Amino acid sequence: MSENNFYERLRQFDAYPKTLEDFRVKTFGGALVTVISSLLMVILFISELNYYLTKDVQPELFVDTTRGQKLRINIDIDFPKVPCAYLSIDAMDVSGEQQLDVDHHLFKQRLNADGEKIKDTEPEKEGTMYEPIFELGDKSKDAVEAVTKKLDPDRCESCYGAETGDLKCCNTCEDVREAYRKKGWAFNSPEGIEQCNREGWTAKMKAQQKEGCQVYGYLEVNKVQGNFHFAPGKSFQQHHVHVHDLQAFGGQKFNLSHAIRHLSFGQDYPGIINPLDQTSQISEDEQTMFQYYVKVVPTTYVDVKGKTLYTNQYSVNKHSKTVGNGMGDSGLPGVFFIYELSPMMVKYTEKQRSFMHFLTGVCAIIGGIFTVAGLIDSMIYHSSRALQKKIELGKAT
Repeated sequence: MSENNFYERLRQFDAYPKTLEDFRVKTFGGALVTVISSLLMVILFISELNYYLTKDVQPELFVDTTRGQKLRINIDIDFPKVPCAYLSIDAMDVSGEQQLDVDHHLFKQRLNADGEKIKDTEPEKEGTMYEPIFELGDKSKDAVEAVTKKLDPDRCESCYGAETGDLKCCNTCEDVREAYRKKGWAFNSPEGIEQCNREGWTAKMKAQQKEGCQVYGYLEVNKVQGNFHFAPGKSFQQHHVHVHDLQAFGGQKFNLSHAIRHLSFGQDYPGIINPLDQTSQISEDEQTMFQYYVKVVPTTYVDVKGKTLYTNQYSVNKHSKTVGNGMGDSGLPGVFFIYELSPMMVKYTEKQRSFMHFLTGVCAIIGGIFTVAGLIDSMIYHSSRALQKKIELGKAT
């Protein structure tokens, strides 16, 4: 078999026979179909490429068997009608652990009546919210500092009958309040406390009366059912009952309207939705109790590099009611988050999308559009030819 005969037979397998250039007809309709189909190919290719570059996240559901972990609660909430000096944050759970006047990793930023941060004030840690300010009152800051410097640093001032084994001296107003709290006593006569008069505590309360407060930071609690809440008045335990001391406010009513900038349980992961972010509850009524019933779902997120993140997502229901005089069976004005954990865990695993699937999709896009465009072009060409012949024969209507 000669070489020429071999190539001649090989050409018989050509599935794409070509026509001579002289027999090709280029039309305006064909050019228009080509341009449109090319643009469509480019758009669909970019869409397919963008899809390929994203990660494929596969969910799984199984029983949560993790033990001994802490639950981190990230908080950023504005209270436009409650001063920082009045607000107390407490957390408790079914295991019996309580965190009263939480001062770990939580900060308070004073806000003016327009909701803007008050300049020249640093955010305070939650536990230092009763430190004196000096906008009002008979004593200036310099005068109080001068008096404080004259005091004996080794002094031991009275706790006014509230001394305990681990707190025998109360040298500041906050020490007295803490001693009263541990005893379960109401702190309702600051005017009779020398330390509070010296520090301008009453003046401080009046100065912040028209302010608001931003609370931000995070709590760490046991990974069991519990609640945390924001309410006016210093909290303490009295006969195994959680109580807030409102007597110091002289019957004042409180508006606990609030705006939640951010609330989450653990670190954020790609695609997480926190349903309470950027939400608000506004009430024209004072003495309102806002309640959020939160269902926390433990979540594990494994990225494409194999790094594992343990976090949580949640769903929530809301309820609010107007309470009576602040205490008693009718409840306490405040914002309460009651959370419980689901026994099931969701696991998300990131995976890189298959390159072969991407290649198959690109081929399908190009081949499909090319074929459909050819059919459309052929239909347009033959329809126009038939119409032209009818016109030439005078049969067109």
